[in-house]
Amino acid sequence: MPPEDPMQEEAVPQDVPSFPPELPAPPDPARLPLPPPARPAPGVRLLRGAVYAVPDGSRPLETDLWLPEPADGPLPVVVFVHGGGWRTGLRNDLGPRFRHWRPGPFARLAASGLAVVCPDYRLSGEARHPAQLDDLRALLVWLRDRAGELGLDPDRVVLWGESAGGHLAALTALTAGAAGPGGPAATVRGCVTWYAPTDLTRLAEDHRPGRFDPEDPASREALLLGAAPATAPGPARDASPALRVTPAAPPFLLLHGTEDQLVPCAQSDRLTTALRAAGVPVEQVRVPGANHLWVGLAEEEVERVFARTAGFVSRHCARETEGPAAGQTEGQTEGQTGGQEDNPLGIRSSEEP
Repeated sequence: MPPEDPMQEEAVPQDVPSFPPELPAPPDPARLPLPPPARPAPGVRLLRGAVYAVPDGSRPLETDLWLPEPADGPLPVVVFVHGGGWRTGLRNDLGPRFRHWRPGPFARLAASGLAVVCPDYRLSGEARHPAQLDDLRALLVWLRDRAGELGLDPDRVVLWGESAGGHLAALTALTAGAAGPGGPAATVRGCVTWYAPTDLTRLAEDHRPGRFDPEDPASREALLLGAAPATAPGPARDASPALRVTPAAPPFLLLHGTEDQLVPCAQSDRLTTALRAAGVPVEQVRVPGANHLWVGLAEEEVERVFARTAGFVSRHCARETEGPAAGQTEGQTEGQTGGQEDNPLGIRSSEEP
């Protein structure tokens, strides 16, 4: 009888399952456990880093949730979308003019009774447009899926973004009703933009001569689109909120500094004009002397910009409205950016205890 070959493989029993030939599907973000809470300020509960989407071939996308504690019924939601030229940025950063605030701006909004949601999205070094729009749409679906356990009202959501984040917030608000994967999404009741680009096809016209080259393949816009705007007119139009307006759009508030050297104030003018032409309620505030990121503004004016934003959010997150423009003044203003009458949430100044 020949000796046994030690290299001979043992027979695999027929009832033992083999390893699947395909990789397992990623976990469902609607079922993943939520992160443990932190309490960064009195009356505020913070869930940092909840996974809301797992795009194929990409990192998991996370969001922070700032929640009032205790909560009074299902909470209205403001979704803040960070800036950074679509190339960089942190989801919890409102910009350098707000980093010294104690408590911070999101904690103040939460303490006033709002849920504040601050999501990641894929940057232009990871994916091209419309991946960023897809990510924010996925967030809106996730918010409705998990509204019950988080105590959120998915029918009272306002989007808010600064710079590139304002562009993405506007694009999401204008297309939130479009059919997409993932099931029904949360309802967008309004949108706020701070110094956001809105028409990528006309940036060269709006900048001072020589400041923007629409054929530059290394511009921030080209990296977002995958090609320079002048050589990719279709994607540039598709990624331009001013060219995606319909009468179904929610109300808007646009704030933009008159001295903005990075994104010309005329970009907000273009979106305002398109919204008005479609009969959509819109407020536009041109802030004199302000550069990008509110550079050049006095501290009290930065406070007023924030209060004006909080007032818009609270009005459009109200449980009852009297029509699509309830509580809203349509028009364009310049100079004063709002006072206590625009701050029904009673957000405290950073100079107050």
